[in-house]
Amino acid sequence: MGSTQLSTEAEALRELAAFPLVEALFGRRSRRFALGDEIPDGPLAYRSRHEPLPLTELERMLVLSAMGGTTGWHYSITRHARYAPHVANYPAAAGGRTFPSAAGFHTAELFFTDDSGLYFFPTRDTGALVDPSTEEVTPELMVERHRGRPRRLSTERLHLPAEEPYLEGHNTWCVNVPGSLLVIPVADIAQHLLAVLCFFAQNGYAIYDDVNDRRLPGLERFHRRVDIDDPYPLTFAEQYALTEATAELATSCYGGVLMLQAMGLGGWMFDGIDRFSMLGASGDPEVPGLGFRYDEDERWPTPNPTGREGVFEAYCPPHYGDMAAAVEAFAQRKFGPGGPFHRETPGAWTDSPGFRGSAEAHDDEFKACVALQAQYVFDTFGRFPGTVPTVFIMNYVQAHHLDTDFYDRFFQPGAYLHTHATHLRKWHGRDENGQLDAPC
Repeated sequence: MGSTQLSTEAEALRELAAFPLVEALFGRRSRRFALGDEIPDGPLAYRSRHEPLPLTELERMLVLSAMGGTTGWHYSITRHARYAPHVANYPAAAGGRTFPSAAGFHTAELFFTDDSGLYFFPTRDTGALVDPSTEEVTPELMVERHRGRPRRLSTERLHLPAEEPYLEGHNTWCVNVPGSLLVIPVADIAQHLLAVLCFFAQNGYAIYDDVNDRRLPGLERFHRRVDIDDPYPLTFAEQYALTEATAELATSCYGGVLMLQAMGLGGWMFDGIDRFSMLGASGDPEVPGLGFRYDEDERWPTPNPTGREGVFEAYCPPHYGDMAAAVEAFAQRKFGPGGPFHRETPGAWTDSPGFRGSAEAHDDEFKACVALQAQYVFDTFGRFPGTVPTVFIMNYVQAHHLDTDFYDRFFQPGAYLHTHATHLRKWHGRDENGQLDAPC
């Protein structure tokens, strides 16, 4: 990269850091027409006169760090009278990210694809890659600290045929097009349900099987720990886990689309991709999606993906021998090295070892209580969770370079922000025709 390009990017980053939040909020729109796109028919029929322009590595990392970057150590749960003088030991991760997570469970991760391949971008257990107490957290710093996180899974862009049922009909012309970046947040609902069951048990609650109108056999031996006479319905707990995890997915995507406004990139947040095709359960070997393992059962109306081995594995069989092993792994994530309740994990407090070390670890009886309930669900329904997906996708973010000519022709003034109007010049040193102003 030449000095001209470096100077261009440095200036663009300075302007990015100063972009007003309110302008990103009030200027957010879905802007789907990218350089190289074509709408073949209808009142907005148009063919771009430009070639697709892929995002640079810097642009890609800025979008990714906005959607899933770590931003320091999260502050945990400040107080709960039930636990005093100990702290409430709910969180499963020590680092905070750009999006919130219920009680700090953090069970979602990001995948992404572009012209250079398919990638995994893990950040939920990295700890704090930046530290606001000792350094200024800037866009440049976020990019620098997260640059080594992407793990390439394939040299090919993720293949999704531009047709139904793989894409919703209104997205066949614009999704996953050449030059675009497609970011795919994925939630481990199995792990999130374990976190909910732990939360319940920590506060004296248990579940019953409302689908089959049945109490969980064996739970009575934990009557001193949980209320076995007034349990919560299983479906309530599973819906709780699903909706809490979906909040992670949605707010991750929202962070991404706000960054698009500030950078002047086109794109939008949407859910119009068939999630089974995306996860690898399309049934078509030519459309492997993310390559997740999935199982089928006559009791289930749809396939059930559980993860990709060695990359993203849900906390349940077949990735663990049984639910007791999954519970043990979850406890290790919380209380083991790097976890939020390990004394040696750094933190945001003046006495971080004292704060983290004051949490009570889950003892054997506690883990057995949670494992009994989890194993019942798995044995009864053949999967965990029993009534909602083990792995879940809801929202996606696509980022691309906007073809402003399309908006100038068909829309009134104000259809895009000044950042979109000047993006090619400020970020790429190109004129309005896409030509380089000066050699790099």
